[in-house]
Amino acid sequence: QHFSFYLQIFAMLFMFCFPAWVDAVWDLEFTEGKPLDDTIEEELAASGDKAFRTLYHCLLTHVPDQPNNNDKNLEDIWTILGDNGVSIRSLVAVLSVFVQAGKAKVANVQQRVNGLYAASLYLLLLGIPGSIANKVFHEVLLDTCSDLTSHCWPHDSGKKRKKDSLKSSQADDKRSKPQRKDAREMKMDDVEEEEEEEGCHFSGQDLMKIRDAVTFLVQSLLRFLQTFPLKDRPHSASNCIRIFSKLLYFEPVIGELTFFVSFLHRDVAKLRSVPEMAFYGLQLLCSPKHGDQKEVRGLFHRLLYVILMMNKGNSGKPSLLIPNQANLATRDQAIQFICYLVGELKELALPFLQILLQHICFQMVEKNEFRSHGAQAVGMLTSQMANTDYACFIKWLFIFSRNSKMVHRLFSIDVVMVLLEQQERTEECQDPELSCFLPHKFLIQNLLFARRMDESPTVQGHALACLAQCLELPSLNITRAVHNLFSASEKISKENLALLLRRAKNSKTNVRKSALQALLGLLKHGVIPMSCENLGTLSERCRDPAVSVKKKALQCVGELLAAKPECRDVQKMWLQGVVPAVVDSENSVQDKALEALDQVLLSQIKPYSASSHMSVSQRLTWDLLDLLCNECQNLSQYFSRAFTIWSKQNKFTSAFVTNLVSHTEADHAAGAWLLLSKVVTSSHRVPYGKILDAWDTMDVNVTTCCHILCVIGDIATHLNEDTKDRIVADLMSWLRTFTLSLEVITPAVETLYQLGKNEDIKQTQAFLDQHCGDLVSVCEAYLANIILNENGTQNLNEEMMVKYLHTLGVASLHCPTKVGKRTVLLVESVLTTHSDKLPASLPLSQFKANSLPTRVRAHGVITLGKMCLQHEELVHRYLPVFARELEVGTEVAVRNNVVVIMCDMSVRYTNVVDHYIPNISACLRDSDAVIREQTLIMLTNLLQEEFVKWKGSLFFHFMVALVDPDPAIASLCEYCLLHLLLKKTPEMFSQHFIECVFHFNSYNKHNSYNKFPQTEREKVQFSLKGAQHREKRFRIYHFLLEHFTDAQRFNIANKINQTILACFADEELPLDADGAEILSETFSILSLKEMNVQAILTPAGEEPEEENMATMTKAVLQAAQKKVVSQVQKKAFIDNTVPLIISLKNLLEEKRSPVLRDLMAYLQVKMQDYRNEVKEFFSGDEQLAAEVEFALRTSEREREMQKQMDNCSLTEKTKTPSAQVRTHHIQKFRVLLPGPGPSFLLFLPHRSHLVRTESLPDWHTLTGTFPLTRGSHTTLCFPLFS
Repeated sequence: QHFSFYLQIFAMLFMFCFPAWVDAVWDLEFTEGKPLDDTIEEELAASGDKAFRTLYHCLLTHVPDQPNNNDKNLEDIWTILGDNGVSIRSLVAVLSVFVQAGKAKVANVQQRVNGLYAASLYLLLLGIPGSIANKVFHEVLLDTCSDLTSHCWPHDSGKKRKKDSLKSSQADDKRSKPQRKDAREMKMDDVEEEEEEEGCHFSGQDLMKIRDAVTFLVQSLLRFLQTFPLKDRPHSASNCIRIFSKLLYFEPVIGELTFFVSFLHRDVAKLRSVPEMAFYGLQLLCSPKHGDQKEVRGLFHRLLYVILMMNKGNSGKPSLLIPNQANLATRDQAIQFICYLVGELKELALPFLQILLQHICFQMVEKNEFRSHGAQAVGMLTSQMANTDYACFIKWLFIFSRNSKMVHRLFSIDVVMVLLEQQERTEECQDPELSCFLPHKFLIQNLLFARRMDESPTVQGHALACLAQCLELPSLNITRAVHNLFSASEKISKENLALLLRRAKNSKTNVRKSALQALLGLLKHGVIPMSCENLGTLSERCRDPAVSVKKKALQCVGELLAAKPECRDVQKMWLQGVVPAVVDSENSVQDKALEALDQVLLSQIKPYSASSHMSVSQRLTWDLLDLLCNECQNLSQYFSRAFTIWSKQNKFTSAFVTNLVSHTEADHAAGAWLLLSKVVTSSHRVPYGKILDAWDTMDVNVTTCCHILCVIGDIATHLNEDTKDRIVADLMSWLRTFTLSLEVITPAVETLYQLGKNEDIKQTQAFLDQHCGDLVSVCEAYLANIILNENGTQNLNEEMMVKYLHTLGVASLHCPTKVGKRTVLLVESVLTTHSDKLPASLPLSQFKANSLPTRVRAHGVITLGKMCLQHEELVHRYLPVFARELEVGTEVAVRNNVVVIMCDMSVRYTNVVDHYIPNISACLRDSDAVIREQTLIMLTNLLQEEFVKWKGSLFFHFMVALVDPDPAIASLCEYCLLHLLLKKTPEMFSQHFIECVFHFNSYNKHNSYNKFPQTEREKVQFSLKGAQHREKRFRIYHFLLEHFTDAQRFNIANKINQTILACFADEELPLDADGAEILSETFSILSLKEMNVQAILTPAGEEPEEENMATMTKAVLQAAQKKVVSQVQKKAFIDNTVPLIISLKNLLEEKRSPVLRDLMAYLQVKMQDYRNEVKEFFSGDEQLAAEVEFALRTSEREREMQKQMDNCSLTEKTKTPSAQVRTHHIQKFRVLLPGPGPSFLLFLPHRSHLVRTESLPDWHTLTGTFPLTRGSHTTLCFPLFS
């Protein structure tokens, strides 16, 4: 009755729909809305959406194949409509008007809801058998109704609106009318509509109403697909796939999605969410009713972008979505759905799965998060493949991993890591040739490890990091495959390990970090030996210039120590890496090192008990402290710095000190005394009694004795006078009898000073004069007995003589008034035979050599230097002697000690020693490497503290150290210059660059340069003149220019024009043989790539693959900067350089100078960027312009010919299973990785070969193969989604 009632109402309303209006709507193909009659509009608007919903439910009872419907008793709905006078044609026209109104951008809530229900009604009518015969179907209207959700649901509903733009939607509940605008008005007002839509506001209640209507429409679309076949309408099927793909993001799914086993009809009313309905719709579209392979392909194509988390419009490049929880959930559901389809459709879907996987790989972006999720998707999808299909994909991935695009090679590594986490496939393939692709060994050796030689640092680093992760996987086969890389044969193992160690020193930060991670994994799992070289690489990187690498190295050495706590080599490596880091210039690195030391050393100090068993961590602590006491004593200063920092943090409690003291009776007492010597001054409560007991029973080695003396000195202020006197007596007894070891003498004298220290300085000095003066007298008497006695040196005890000299030097520092002239002359006599007055013009070695050994003479120099530190008159007397000794002395130990004392004097007597700095720096060219290194270190310290300035020849002496024959010294010099000195004086390199050209060529005819004072010996010693030293000179130029700023590069080029080229052009400098050498070298310098302003150069490496706002903004800014800088540089070249070049060319031609060849070579390099502007640049010299153009053409032809020869001269081709990859690199190939058998050896060159992908062809048939086309490069061929 209700149905009949509503049909009569609609029939009465449609009587007012004039046939002309209905025909007009149909004639417009439902692309535009025609205004509805006011009477019909008002009547329908008055009922809201109730009329649509009621009619819908009445019609639903006549739809076949629906739950609760008895198909046998269904009446013909079309007959019923005709009997009630309802015109189908008019009904469709009226519904289309409401659909168009709801589609408008400025539609209000009621218009949108009415449009959605009208669309639902139309789709329901279409699904009733006979709809085509009754002319209900229209493809345009079907597409419009199906996609109405995207127009009616407000996409920006979650955004905040401004208050002044809010529009109340309460009025929408009243009578609403469809929009009355003709097509022309609608087109003209597009912009206005967009602005109006931005002002629309929908309340929560409004959104719920629209959401219910959307759900209604999607359910109608599903009912339509259940009954209406789209097999002959591919466009509509494709449109439905697109719509359902968009609806996957409509709202979150409640609970978990379950995909049914069959395509049988489901009750769409029971589906809980819109995405669940969308998946069911996609499932329906894969049924035979709606098509075959084409629909499955289209479905996979749409889901590709869901998996990639991209938004793909109808045209243009897809944009990335935010990888939030909602998008990730949708992606996971899409992957599960594909896995379900593959399981259901089997052979029908498998070919498209291959295509889908290839497109996921090919369209992946460089972002880490997207790559990670993409690789996981590939892993889940490949799990649905049979062995043969899986092997085909691995074969394709192997080729893909050599693609020319960096992001493709990078993603192939991510995919390999995910595949390695899956269970290894052990069953054989149907195709025997594909069997070699199944084992994990192939993935590791041929895909992962092969990328270690990639040309991209990013790929190199990622491959090495993943190699380390492989060892953490639980698979024994994976571990065995990695072991095989470093143990297959001695030659291959050494090469692979050497390559890994080189990567740890790569110029790229991320490569070094990844190499360290790989090295850590290989060492932890015993793949490579715990050799000094391997462990040294880890500790060395703890001092890397890059902060992130230092932190990574500290982390790696810590992990290795935790994995191998009992290995003494690892313990030593950990100390050498962590302890020096406490003085790092970066606070975060200091904190990390201090945290590691605290965790490993301090936190493990527990009370000692002989009956208790120490844990592994406690045993490790005492082993490390033992190393610090013995083999690693050179780390003592860094270790002390850590305690200085900790003391400020009040870290050392009385309980900690008590625990330490309890260990002084154990076997590892040396380590306890070491820590006590560092912490006793920072603790308020110390068990002095136990420490004094240890003093009374002291019978320890030299190092421990020094630490005990240090502790006694630190607690001296807390001891009573009797105890002090007793200890002083003991010390003086040992010192006077010289029974102490040489290393203990200085700590003993220092402890003596601490015991005599008093608030009254005079009393302190009196104590020192008494006791240290006594030691001076004893030493003086011994020296007099040896030196003044004719036979004194015959039975000389060298060790005792050294002890006396050393004690004399240490004691003299505390009692300078007790050092008399006789004492000084006796020490002087140790160095020479004897003279009442040592001439300042002669060195020590020029006198008649005495019979004393070199070791004694070297200690004599140190002792004399300590005396000089307390007596300035001695400095003036002996400083010239020391300087002359550096020039002509023959004894290495003596010269080394002279450098030490002269640098010490420079701190105390800066102005006096400043004149002799060239003599000290001349030792940078000493014949002995030890002296060169010592001099470099000490001069760097003086420069850092500004006791020495960059004056005279000092800078150039440092430059010569850059090309030292000992690579270790050259590397140390580079470190000192870049990381210690350049930061203090940023303009240092640019200020001295031009003078380097003149100085190292020994050219002194310029009025301004190379005029500082030098001795003839210096000139000869530091000259790099001549062709034999050209390579060294240019190593220096390269180094300096590499560390210029762009502003410095620009300025230095102009300065070269003014000070060198202009001088030769104006003939201020003669063009003789020396001048020709300078001018030739200048043109060679100007041709260096380091002279180019870096802002206009394209960085070496891959361009960014993805486009987002950040990268696009950066690219725009870089392009603008490049353009501006390029214009400035071009103008400067035309205004300043070109006139000089023309003048010089004429001059060189006139003099027939061979330098003309260098000038033309420079122009050929410089004009590469201005090939089309040669005539403009050299408009003043047409002949020169023609010559430059000819040279450029000749050079281009030569490069092209060389390129062709390179491509034609490959003698071997890379062998791969069932595929060949050609390479551009001309190298001798050798076997790097052993394969599964003799017929599967993989031949790889030293460098990686890249596969360049050209345009991807469309496809028509599926062959199941992935061929490689022949040519000068390899083209990756796989089908496209069309």
